[in-house]
Amino acid sequence: MEHLPDKNSQYNDVVYWDERYKTEQSYDWLGSFSKFQHLLEKVVKKEDSILMLGCGNSSLSGDMYDAGYHNITNIDYSSVCIDTMSARYSSCPSMSWHQMDVRKLSFCDASFDVIIEKATLDAIMVDEKTPWEVSKETANFIHQALTEISRCLKPGGRFISITFAQPFFRKRLYARTQYSWSIQHSSYGDGFEYFFYVMTKGERMKPEDAALEKSLMEDSRLSPVSVAPTQIEGREDFLSNIDL
Repeated sequence: MEHLPDKNSQYNDVVYWDERYKTEQSYDWLGSFSKFQHLLEKVVKKEDSILMLGCGNSSLSGDMYDAGYHNITNIDYSSVCIDTMSARYSSCPSMSWHQMDVRKLSFCDASFDVIIEKATLDAIMVDEKTPWEVSKETANFIHQALTEISRCLKPGGRFISITFAQPFFRKRLYARTQYSWSIQHSSYGDGFEYFFYVMTKGERMKPEDAALEKSLMEDSRLSPVSVAPTQIEGREDFLSNIDL
C-alpha cells in the first residue's frame, strides 16, 4: 500500500509518478500480457510498428518483445520512468523510450501500425467524482488524446485499448466519425472482466456505433461523456476510491 496516493487527483500529477517510479520496480494494471495475449495475437503482427502509450513500469513491452514484437516505441510523461525503463531494457535495441504527453505526440502522421494503451485513459479519468459523467476538462483531454492517436495511425492501423470500462460506456468515447475508425471489442479475465477494444483506422463504424454517435450529438453534444463504473483488482485500484 506504500504507493497509494493520498487522493485520486495525484494520479494525474507527474510529481507523484516520478516519486513512485524511483522505488517501485514494476506494476501491471489489468493483468499481465499472458492474460490477453490470445486477443492481441489476432490483430498485431510481429513486424508491426507499435506505439505503447503511458508505458509506466509495466512488463508489457518487455513481454511483447520476448514474444517477437520487436519494433516498439514507448512513451510516458514521467522522465524517471523513461530513464529507468530505457536502462532496464538496454539489451533490446529496437525498443525506444521517450518522455511525451499523449495529447501532443511528436510523431509524423501515419507513423504506426498499432497503438496500445492499457489503463492509461482510465488513469486520466481517475479524479472524476461520479462514474457516470466526465467533466468537460477530462472529456477534452480524452478527445485530444484520441485525435492524436488517430492521426498517428497508418491506414488500416489498429488502436488497442485495454480497460476496466464496459462497452456501453467506453464506446461513447470512441464512437466519433472524425477518428475514422471502426470499433470491435472482446473481454478477458478470471473473476474480474476487463475489456479489449480494437479500433481499425479507415474502416466505417458499425451502424449501431454511428447511431450512438448521432444520439450523443443530439442529446448532449458529447459533453458530459458517460464512462464505466469499474471493478476492483488487487490491492491497488485507483478507480475504487472515486467519491460517489
